[in-house]
Amino acid sequence: MNITESESKISDLFNYVQERCLWQYSSRTWDRQENIDGVLAKAADLILGREPTKETPTEKLHFAEAKILVADCQERYPWIKEVLEPEVKALMDGLKKRLVDIAITQSHNRELNHRLY
Repeated sequence: MNITESESKISDLFNYVQERCLWQYSSRTWDRQENIDGVLAKAADLILGREPTKETPTEKLHFAEAKILVADCQERYPWIKEVLEPEVKALMDGLKKRLVDIAITQSHNRELNHRLY
């Protein structure tokens, strides 16, 4: 997968998540980071045909969100069924970077890091 193709696929996934997924917009920075990391890790497992861990309530929540994400993306983007393990890691890393940048780093919501919350 070349860089342009990879960026296009990351853009597809990013646009889907921005449009359809509320888990990226929790009320605190640490919640947002935890959700982004957790859901994308579970999504990577599902894409690769692995059974994600679901031992804690948080893992179960991330799994439920990832299951919807992957099912929708497989329907919308048939190429996702063809990606190999290194490509999945690169796609999820690129997607995570964009989501963190938009939802955390560039956010103007000052409550994200308020000391009283």
